[in-house]
Formats: sequence, C-alpha cells, structure tokens
Amino acid sequence: MSCRAFYLSLLALSLTACGSVNNKQAQGSFDYQHKPEANDLVIPANLNKPKQTKDFFITNKINHQGPVGKDMDIRAPSLVMPVAASSRVVDESNIAIIWFDKVLEDKDLLEFIEKVVKEQLTEDEITYNYVEEDTEVTLSKVIEGSTSLKETSIKREGIKTAIIESDWYHNEIDAGWIFTDIQFSKSLRFRYQLLAKPHGRSVSLRVSLIDFIQTDETGGSKTMDPIDKQRAEKAMLNELIAAVDYNYRVQQRADRLTRANQKLVTLGKNIEEEPAYVVEMGLEDLWGNMPLFFENNGFTINDLNEDKKIYYVDFVQPDTSIWDSIWGDDAPVVDVNDANYQFVLAPLDELNHKTSVTIYNAAGEPLPLETLERIFPVIEKGLSFRDVF
Repeated sequence: MSCRAFYLSLLALSLTACGSVNNKQAQGSFDYQHKPEANDLVIPANLNKPKQTKDFFITNKINHQGPVGKDMDIRAPSLVMPVAASSRVVDESNIAIIWFDKVLEDKDLLEFIEKVVKEQLTEDEITYNYVEEDTEVTLSKVIEGSTSLKETSIKREGIKTAIIESDWYHNEIDAGWIFTDIQFSKSLRFRYQLLAKPHGRSVSLRVSLIDFIQTDETGGSKTMDPIDKQRAEKAMLNELIAAVDYNYRVQQRADRLTRANQKLVTLGKNIEEEPAYVVEMGLEDLWGNMPLFFENNGFTINDLNEDKKIYYVDFVQPDTSIWDSIWGDDAPVVDVNDANYQFVLAPLDELNHKTSVTIYNAAGEPLPLETLERIFPVIEKGLSFRDVF
C-alpha cells in the first residue's frame, strides 16, 4: 500500500469518527444523574436556625419527567433570521413564519415571494405541486404563530393565499469503501403557505414539515423529535429568506441599470412646432433642477421668469488646458458661441410627464435642429442628471 493510500485511509477513518459524534449531546460524564440528594440540614432544638437567603434557591416545581444526561438536547434554539429588506418575525413564536412588507413598488409582493419559493425548489431539483385549501383554515394556521394583537387583526375579506408542497428532500450517509451501504437515510417533505393581506403590501410565509422518514441501524421511524422538526422548518425558512434578499438585490440592480440606460432626453419639437429637446420629467421637477445643469455646463443665470418658465443665461466657453486632458478632467463642452440664450420650458402632455426645453438665441430665434443635434451628447447627459442622482 502506498503512503498516499494509507493517508487517505486514515482520513476516511477520522471523518467517520467525527461523523459519529452526537452534536445534540454534552460531552463528558453524566454521573451527576445518580448522585443521591443531600439531606436537609437538621438544626438541634436548642440552637437557633442560621439565616438563609433565597438568592440561589432552586424550586422543586420543575418537570421531573424531562430529559436529563445523554437525553438532554444542548443545542442553541433555532431562530428565524429576517435578513431580507422589510422582513419581520412574529415575536415569541415557535412556528417557522415571517412577514415581508413591500419593497419593490412595481412588483406584486405575493407573486414575487411565490416565484422565489418555486425557483428555490427548482434549484434544489425538487418537484412541487399546489394545494387547494380553505382560506379560513389557512388564515387561522398563520395566526396560530402570532402573539401580537396587530398580527391577529387581519381582515378575512380580500386575503389571497398560495400553498405549495414539495416532493421529498433526501439526505443519505454511506458507509464502507469499495462496497458502500446506506448507514443513515433521512427524507423530509415541506409545505409553504403564503398569505397576503387585503392591501397586498404584507405577505407571510410559513414553512411546515408535513412528512418525515428516517432509517438507520436501529430501524425506521416516521416521527421526528419536536426540536429537530422546528430546526428543520426554520432552516428551510431561513434559506428562502436569503433567496428573497438575493432576488431583491438582483431586481434592484436591474432597475438601476434600466434607469441608467434609459433615454430621458430626445430630440423633438415644442407645442409651437419649433426644434426642442424633450425631457422625460415633470415641468416643476425639471425647472428646479435646471440650475445644476447650468452650473455644470458653463452657463450663468442672469434672470428668470418663473411664471413663464424662462431662464435667461450667458454662456462662456470654459477654459481648458493641456493638463486637463492629461488628468482626464476635460469635461465635454457645449459647442455654441459665447452669447446670451433663453431656455424656455413647457409641458408637452396633460399628465405632465414630458417637458420641452427650447433654446433661443439673443434675437429670440430657436436654435436650428442642426445645432441641437451637434450639442445633443452634452445636453442629453446634462439634462438626464446622471452624475447628480
């Protein structure tokens, strides 16, 4: 046998030994279970009883039938982790349930969470099916996990539900080297219950273990320890919460890219059919942001008429030097003559979603389309306010 094979054999033995450790059980001796109780201190009748304090008094009103020694589960309690944006847990609830509040205004929250659940099951290569269940029953099951009056005040009218049941999740541990046998097998099936409040801005997700089969050297069982059941449900729920958080981030990134690539400024005409820029912004919002555009592009405001939405400006080509080009500080410049100009803003639709920006020279004539096309790259970036918002 080569040294490499010998070391691999030792590694396999060490992993097998580590795998046999019961992480539910404390390590060490359990002799304390068999220690006899100490007799009460007997005070002779002719002596005064010493003063006693109850600071460390242990009551006898405890569950004497509870687990002790090797049967005691020492693991820390499992928790639902609300890591997704606007998610919250039900206080003091042992049920694997969480509430999501609306984050993406353009998405239906129930459909979004439902899609995440289905995608997670697909990623885990687990088939699933929908279950039809009475809404009243589903609502009562959700409220079971609530100790908050705020949560139990859900109105039954208008609520929406979706119930998904998974196929089996299998977990097997093999023993042996050349010829392997299944030493341990555990299979679980889950139910995912979604409930949306009537306004649609809050959705609960509850995970329940509905089927369980375990086989080991001692035989088979379809009954799961209550603590293990709770841990399995909350572990599955936490996995879904993390998936919701990830999908939030993906969608928000896509929204940012859409806004960044969106053409907010185009060439068009004003209501007098004169050449103008068309900006996808309301009149008042654009009017308030125009000073930023002027400041960043070499214009100086001399006067304004807020009623008619006119800015009177001077334009002077900014000075640039060779050092600006070397250091990358030479920003694009509006290619027009140094002169006085008027920027006239006007709404283009009744909903005030679009605004025309018409540039007039000192003689009151609109700049021709050829000029607007030439300076469009600089104007488009400036009126989109990409470097500001």
